[in-house]
Amino acid sequence: MAIIMMGHLMDDFIWRALIAGTGVALIAGPIGCFIVWRRMAYFGATLAHAALLGVALGFLFEFNITLGIIFVSVAISFLLFGLQNQRQLATDTLLGILAHGSLATGLVVLAFMDNLRVDLMAYLFGDILAVTMRDLIWIYAGGIGCLFGLFSIWSRLLAMTVHEDLAKVEGVQVARIRLTYMLLIAIIVAVGMKIVGILLIVSLLIIPAATARRWVATPEQMAVFASVFGVLSVAGGVFGSIQWDTPTGPSIVLVATIFFFLSILLPGRRLSH
Repeated sequence: MAIIMMGHLMDDFIWRALIAGTGVALIAGPIGCFIVWRRMAYFGATLAHAALLGVALGFLFEFNITLGIIFVSVAISFLLFGLQNQRQLATDTLLGILAHGSLATGLVVLAFMDNLRVDLMAYLFGDILAVTMRDLIWIYAGGIGCLFGLFSIWSRLLAMTVHEDLAKVEGVQVARIRLTYMLLIAIIVAVGMKIVGILLIVSLLIIPAATARRWVATPEQMAVFASVFGVLSVAGGVFGSIQWDTPTGPSIVLVATIFFFLSILLPGRRLSH
């Protein structure tokens, strides 16, 4: 009886992990496509680094960690959006300052909380096998919201990606669409942190999209294929980590990386974006 109950519990946490990872992968695929097309990987990394400050603020003020990460990520997005108007520093320099400054601030804030013991490894590299029903609600609520948001700006964001100046001439509100997309990235970083962690969430956004790029002819196909590769990476990473007792978040990213290099070795068609 004890063995049966243990097997039942194991099945439960594995299914929760797969459902959570699938939810993140489905939205990370389409959003990651634009990160690849618009060369925004460093921006995604900045938000991921800033997420640790959100974790620290959540513990400090005793509110939901995911809300703390969303708050900080959105604040960083607005701050970068405002700072891009100045001409003294390039965007990549600003991103480097914001990324490392927010990460360092988060670590310092955590260090001052002497009565708190935080498992930084879980936040840095994810803890998908410990996903709860509340986490699933956050992931799917945030994911559905992101999908609706992305769908509402898809054509305009695509026009900007192809030719931003021409899109502006055609009446696209470039600044507003850019900010909206930055906020969508902030939300997916926040809800996906539980899956692969702060340091690896950008990998789940970028690698499946880059893998899909060689096999599609249209942006819409690339979005779908990126989600598929993301889901396969999650499944392979979860089962691989259970089979070989490896950390699950890094295992997911490793499987995604293997898919990417296989896509390079095999002949495919490349989307011209």
